[in-house]
Amino acid sequence: MKEYRLGIITSILVLIVGTSLIVYTLESKKRELQDELIELSKVKYGLFSVDEWEEILSDIITKRINDFDLEDTNQDKLKEKIADFLQIAIDELEVAYNEKEGFLKRTGASVFGVFGHMEKKIPEITESIMTFMNDPENRERIKEYLLKKMKEYSEETFAEINYTVHDLILAKHGAENKQDAIKILKEKIVTIDRQRQPYSTALFSVTILLFMLVALSKDLKKTEFTSLTVSCGVLLLVGLLLPMINIDARVSEMNFQLLGEEISFIDQVLYFKSKSILEVVILMLSKSKLDVLLVGFLVLLFSVLFPVSKLITSLFYLYSEKARNSKVARFLVFKTAKWSMADVMVVAIFMAFIGFSGIVSEQLKDLESIALNVDIFTTNASSLQIGFFLFTSFAVLSTLVSYKLQYNFKDESE
Repeated sequence: MKEYRLGIITSILVLIVGTSLIVYTLESKKRELQDELIELSKVKYGLFSVDEWEEILSDIITKRINDFDLEDTNQDKLKEKIADFLQIAIDELEVAYNEKEGFLKRTGASVFGVFGHMEKKIPEITESIMTFMNDPENRERIKEYLLKKMKEYSEETFAEINYTVHDLILAKHGAENKQDAIKILKEKIVTIDRQRQPYSTALFSVTILLFMLVALSKDLKKTEFTSLTVSCGVLLLVGLLLPMINIDARVSEMNFQLLGEEISFIDQVLYFKSKSILEVVILMLSKSKLDVLLVGFLVLLFSVLFPVSKLITSLFYLYSEKARNSKVARFLVFKTAKWSMADVMVVAIFMAFIGFSGIVSEQLKDLESIALNVDIFTTNASSLQIGFFLFTSFAVLSTLVSYKLQYNFKDESE
């Protein structure tokens, strides 16, 4: 078995490098598409969009006016209401006229029966109004007037939405509207997931195989330790570069009635963040607050600098007698594996995910409970990503390799 071990470890290293590269490439493409999908799904383009509501109300107004029909069953009632309205209007006009005008004008209006004549004309005026309301051309004018006023009021009341990014995404994917673009993006993401799945499975399978091989092996050679160290380095690199957690809170479905019409909003993103460890470090170090800078530096130290230093020093330790006699080198190779907090980082991130997931779920449930006469279905789509599992694999495998390295060189290390 020992004579084939180096070949097996080297073959696994090649598989880890190859599959990691493919996984990273596909995951990067997926992440770009996912960012575009999230952008189009934000509430600012849907539930909170004045343009979206203009379109909804325009459709309702158009439908209501087009469906307006004076059937025989309601014509008499409508005529009666119009006649009553005209009678009230004439009576109020007569009272106001008599209060404001002088004696001669009041007398003249009374003698000539001006208001009485107007009352006699009520049936004729009512018929004219009915004819006006039944005229399709007049309906079209009313519709245009209402739509125009609605647009004017919305422009005066609400801030204009910047559609630059929105339009660029549509143009990039050759979509005519947001719905088409979302459909295209989802299909592309599903395709990438299918392409990536076998490589991800292969990557984790060979990593587990490598861990078992190292755990069961004794007296590993320097070349074998070199391959193992490089394998750990590859896992660390992709684990740092790929996202570890997606925090995703959204309204999956919202339904309600408006003027007799069913209104529905689907997949409205309220909050979304997807970050790798390196992105979190860069973000924290770019802030001006001292506490945030301190946390960013600690994350950089324990999740990046210590692991990288440990791997590089391990290579020197293998081939340099001077390095094996160095206290600093022995500290970096052996001691940091025990307290470099790689495992603590993994647990902390996992616990943060669980905690944030609970908070998001609780807040979304509150949103559902306060909505009256509205059916709201919220979703907490937060999930651990492949970067988390790759970083965990590195933490476990590197700790085992350090233990084996210390065991092989225990005389020198002592």
